[in-house]
Amino acid sequence: MGQTETCKAYFVGAGVGSLAAAVYLIRDAHIPGKNITIFEEMNITGGSCDGTGSPEKGYMIRGGRMLNDEAYECTWELLKFIPSISNPQKSVRDEIIEFDRNVRTHAKARLIDGNGKIIDVSSMGFSNKDRIDMLKLTVTPEEALGTITIEQFFSPSFFKTNFWYMWATTFAFQPWHSAVEFKRYMLRFMHEFPRIQTLEGVTRTPYNQYDSIILPLIKWLKEQGVVFSMNCRVTDLDFKPAAAEKTVECIHYTANGTQQKIQLQANDLVFVTNGSMTQGYTIGSMTTAPRLGSKGASFKLWESIVKKHPDLGNPAPFADHIEKSLWESFTVTCKDPIFFDLMEKLSGNTAGTGALVTFRDSNWFMSIVLAYQPHFINQPEDINVFWGYGLFPDKQGNFVPKKMSECTGEEILTELCSHLRFTDELPFILKTSNCLPCLMPFITSQFMPRAKGDRPLVVPPGSTNLAFLGQFAEIPDDVVFTVEYSVRSAQIAVYSLLNLSKEVVPMHQYQYDTRVLFDSFITSFR
Repeated sequence: MGQTETCKAYFVGAGVGSLAAAVYLIRDAHIPGKNITIFEEMNITGGSCDGTGSPEKGYMIRGGRMLNDEAYECTWELLKFIPSISNPQKSVRDEIIEFDRNVRTHAKARLIDGNGKIIDVSSMGFSNKDRIDMLKLTVTPEEALGTITIEQFFSPSFFKTNFWYMWATTFAFQPWHSAVEFKRYMLRFMHEFPRIQTLEGVTRTPYNQYDSIILPLIKWLKEQGVVFSMNCRVTDLDFKPAAAEKTVECIHYTANGTQQKIQLQANDLVFVTNGSMTQGYTIGSMTTAPRLGSKGASFKLWESIVKKHPDLGNPAPFADHIEKSLWESFTVTCKDPIFFDLMEKLSGNTAGTGALVTFRDSNWFMSIVLAYQPHFINQPEDINVFWGYGLFPDKQGNFVPKKMSECTGEEILTELCSHLRFTDELPFILKTSNCLPCLMPFITSQFMPRAKGDRPLVVPPGSTNLAFLGQFAEIPDDVVFTVEYSVRSAQIAVYSLLNLSKEVVPMHQYQYDTRVLFDSFITSFR
């Protein structure tokens, strides 16, 4: 038998990075699916790309994810290969594009002021200094930026511009986040800058991304024989004692309350998702607030690995600053269309066409989005679901005198409706809605300032059988907090570890596109 037929691959975590890498192992490296095992400590796959619930208990989406038709090169290449669940003759990619062309995004109420009125966002609101600083940021090398933050690079007035309110909430940036990551976003999504006020470049899936992307991936992988070991927590990796090489020889994990281990053979491979943005999340209810969670298995495993090989990154900048990586989301299940009717009348957008609505003067810096309905495969026709989040959960509300992080779902919905001036309808909305808040202590931890080497390369120097996947591995020039970043890490990992004669799909370089540069220049003076 050949090397690929005897090779076994083990994945730590069942997030989108692991699922994509498993596809590449089967499709491109011809490793049998039965030789692939994916360990997941939870009882559900998909990692941070989630979507679950029921009309009775309420639906839940922890985070909102933006897809982009032009900048998600690896993601679309992957999804062109995966059959749709609803129509196996069609790819997931084709299904998404067909839906997106039929339900076009064009936000008419991107920002709302303190009086519940739509703000004119035709101007970005830049001063000349802001324009110069933006240009300076795009040309400053990452090595020169180092660990400085966005607020250290720009003047205070920058954070009062329409641009900041829109860009920050589209991508979940906070002023104390890394200037390097902000720069990468400016370059990677430069083509979106001229239409940031409408978010026309956002690509929508027919349902939530778990139902539209993760489920088809899982179905295909299971059909190939891939083994999913759920409720299994990988606790440690043993390495062969060699200074020049990094070779994993044993995997330690717990399953059903017992400690177990796997001794690796010569051709075996290990893929680790080091760290998790949704780790430590907790969910509240209409009557209870979520509690603050803490560091879990993925960060702890990374810390254990680094003790053995200190050059495999530094988890501390990402995992040890909860007060700066925390925000809170909420998912609302509506048993009556009244909220949707009021929002559609206020915004001028039908559900699914309006993207984010951000409340500029909200102390919580709150935003909501009404997706096209139904948003879940099992969602009844008389149920509507929308999602929102607040970037400043530790501040008191404008109407509810409590921190968002201490609020129940009822109180969050009260604050939201008060911003919208839906006060007359509030009692009925509360009676017919179920708002589930979700507190996530590490949700923007990948944006935290970090030095070179704090994130390990996808395939570290000297590695013979180990690769890192996901948001805390280093991919030069690409942007974290995206599905694309995880899928790209998967492609790099598989092609590099197995020395395949295949090219990783190249990124678009919009900063060298004269049309995009011209449009961006004009936009900065609007």
